[in-house]
Amino acid sequence: MSGVETVRGDVPLLLSMPHGGTDVPAELMARLTDAGRSLIDTDWWIERVYDFAADLGASVVRTATSRVVIDVNRDPAGQSLYPGQATTGLCPLETFDGAPLYAPGDEPDAAEIAARQVAYFAPYHDALAGELALLKAAHGYALLYDCHSIRSTIPRLFEGTLPVLNIGTSDGASCAPGLVGAVDDVCAGEAFSYVVDGRFKGGWITRRYGRPADGVHALQMELAQRAYMDEAPPWTFDDARAKPLKRLLRRVLEAMLAWGADNFGRRP
Repeated sequence: MSGVETVRGDVPLLLSMPHGGTDVPAELMARLTDAGRSLIDTDWWIERVYDFAADLGASVVRTATSRVVIDVNRDPAGQSLYPGQATTGLCPLETFDGAPLYAPGDEPDAAEIAARQVAYFAPYHDALAGELALLKAAHGYALLYDCHSIRSTIPRLFEGTLPVLNIGTSDGASCAPGLVGAVDDVCAGEAFSYVVDGRFKGGWITRRYGRPADGVHALQMELAQRAYMDEAPPWTFDDARAKPLKRLLRRVLEAMLAWGADNFGRRP
C-alpha cells in the first residue's frame, strides 16, 4: 500500500525521489477538483532523468504515491520550510498556483491525515533511514541526494524564471562545504544556470537527514523542468533536451562520490 520502492546499490550514495509518483487512491481521486486531478505539481519523469543511477552503483528510494495524497518532504509537525513564503503542507490543500485541490467540505480531517502518515509517510522515511544506516555501516559515511523538479515559472512561489539547477544545503547545514564546493565546480563549468541555496534551500528530507557531524551529507537538487520536458500537459519528456542535462547530473553524482572517497577513503 505504501508505494515505496528501494533499489540497493554498492556505493555510499542514496538518491531520494519523493515527488515523482502519480498514484492516487480512487476514492481520493473522486474528491479532487480538476486542478487536483491534473497532478500538475508532480516532479515529472524524475526517475527517467536519473535512470543512470544504477550504472554508478547508487541506491534509490522512491514512492509511486502522488504528493497530492501526502508530501513526504514536509515536516509532519506542520512547521513551514519557508516561513513567510508561499508553500504547500503535509497533505496539500492547493496547488503551487493556489488552486484548491478539494471541493469545499471534502478536505482531509485530522484523522485522515494521521492515517495517510501511517500508510505512506512513515514507510518512505523508514526506507530512507534504513538505507542510510546500511550505507554508514558499510562505508563509514553516507551521501544523500534528494531529486526534485518543478515548473520554471510559478509566480506564487518565486519571481521570474527559476535557474535550471537549484542546489539546496539548508544554508550549508546539511553537508560539508567541500561537498557542495565539488558540485558547484561541476555546475560552474556548464552552460546551465544554477544557484546554491536560492529560493529552494532543501526540504524536510535534506534538513532532517543531513548531519555532517554524524557522517551523513545531504543536498537537494531542484531542476527547472524546461531543461528536459514540456511544461504543459501532457508533460512530454524530450530526449534531445534531456541528454546534456543528464550528462551534467551524472558528473554531479560522480563528483559527490569522488569527494567522499577523497575525504573518507574506501573500505575494503
